[in-house]
Amino acid sequence: MKRVLTMVAVAAAMMSSGAALAYDGTNCKEPGNCWEAKPGYPAKIAGSKYDPKHDPVEVGKQEASIKAMDARNAKRIANAKATGKFVYELD
Repeated sequence: MKRVLTMVAVAAAMMSSGAALAYDGTNCKEPGNCWEAKPGYPAKIAGSKYDPKHDPVEVGKQEASIKAMDARNAKRIANAKATGKFVYELD
């Protein structure tokens, strides 16, 4: 019994000491919002020249390829409905 009580006391002490070492929130923007960037990290990240999300030409290429893919899939489905057999390569 003494051993169990000792282990419970040790566990309680370990749990309470962990809370004492936790971040105290001195630089929180609001309660619960305590994230801070590392020193030297930019406040705002700009898109690079390789980022297709910010390049209208790359976005246009993606739209064109998706439209072509949808057209190919429509042809495949129409052929499958007509013949009863799915053929992937339709030329």
